[in-house]
Amino acid sequence: MDVTEQTFETAVLERSKEVPVVVDFWAEWCGPCRQLGPILERAIAEQGGKVELAKVDTDSNQQLARAFGIQGIPAVKAFKDGKVVSEFVGAQPSQAVERFVQALLPSEADALVAHGDEQSLRRAVELEPTRADAAVPLARLLRARGDTESAVAVLERVPGSFAADGLLARFALEGEEEPDLSDAFAALDAGDHQRGLDLLIEALATANGAKDEIRRVVVGVLDELGADSELARAARRRLASALY
Repeated sequence: MDVTEQTFETAVLERSKEVPVVVDFWAEWCGPCRQLGPILERAIAEQGGKVELAKVDTDSNQQLARAFGIQGIPAVKAFKDGKVVSEFVGAQPSQAVERFVQALLPSEADALVAHGDEQSLRRAVELEPTRADAAVPLARLLRARGDTESAVAVLERVPGSFAADGLLARFALEGEEEPDLSDAFAALDAGDHQRGLDLLIEALATANGAKDEIRRVVVGVLDELGADSELARAARRRLASALY
């Protein structure tokens, strides 16, 4: 598929939110481009529609080439969710191109996490024990039916995850009579993150020895909301003020 400056946003950036899109920046006069083109086409065709190929003629779309810093061709960039996730410059042998394309495909664990049921999440954790986006929802399912010990064991295998650490802190706080954070946790479970975060941050003023656990819970929720969340940005500022 030939893509121009006018169609790039729809054909590549928007489309890459549904399926990975590999963009081949090339030109007619470029010998290595003509060598690489068929290799790319074959490698992507073998994926049966799981990856798409877009071709950009750099001579006809110079602004687009400049926007993506193309200094030499062929230049190949892979897009997912509207962003470049992988790239290379220059003609490559077929095996290297095949590995490049295959690396864009969802792993078995990716598919299991997307499915989201307990059996799938258990299998995803078996495959990738440190994967937070599998461990955290699995721990919630286990905790909901009273198997806190197994939930904790799952979370403790996930280093460096604010979401996992926050959930561990919540489990610890749920076992304490003071402070009573049941309303905050009920709000979070109901999807009312605004109220849940408000109640948690307000509780810091009188939390005494539980301040660090509450902080960890709040940070975990903010991590799950994501950096682009306005609610998370506002709550992060309030948390800093409450702590310092």
